[in-house]
Amino acid sequence: MSIIHFIGGEKGGVGKSLVARLLAQYMIDREIPFLGFDTDGSHGTLTRFYREYASPVIADRYESLDAVVESAAADPHRRILVDLAAQTHRPLVRWMRDSGVLDLAEEMGLSIRYWHVMDSGRDSVDLLAKLFDQFGRRLDYVIVQNAIRGEDFGILESSGQKERALSLRAQTVSVGKLHDTAITRIDANNVSFWAAANNADREVTGLGLLDRQRVRVWLKKAFEEFDRIGV
Repeated sequence: MSIIHFIGGEKGGVGKSLVARLLAQYMIDREIPFLGFDTDGSHGTLTRFYREYASPVIADRYESLDAVVESAAADPHRRILVDLAAQTHRPLVRWMRDSGVLDLAEEMGLSIRYWHVMDSGRDSVDLLAKLFDQFGRRLDYVIVQNAIRGEDFGILESSGQKERALSLRAQTVSVGKLHDTAITRIDANNVSFWAAANNADREVTGLGLLDRQRVRVWLKKAFEEFDRIGV
């Protein structure tokens, strides 16, 4: 069965693109066929780090978003990965509503999974509640607690939304904190997470021996989370 993975959260700066990159690297390492779509026209992350697997898509153009579902239909063995830029949730919802995407997905046996990437703030919790209000049980949800953007998720725990998520059969994964210097150097040198973990050429990656080891440990833990829920 095809699966479309929408990596969202609506709020800027919560780490949506980082999670999309992690998923892309996971699928490459696990030899899972996939195709990526990048909705950030000016700073597309998938097209920057994994250009051989990804292409841009315009979130407020129906014919552009249509390519996401059509690509899933064309090859049921291939995962579809969509990195949603900030402020793309509204046009995405409008496209899904006007095009009957969820009804079509049910007819096709197509699974649509929405990854709600969160920092530790109140805004992310409020946006999660809004997402549940809009779609209820019609989507599969993964709640991503991104420790790189904050490690105390007490607001989520006390909000009641975690219990609501469980009632909607949502799954939760955690992305651990990676040393700030390592992630900065990875981005500055435009290297994939695979290269960051395995390329020993410091001039290429900007990373020393222990930086590379920290990336390996971080990737291993993130991939174990993905293994646990199934991707």
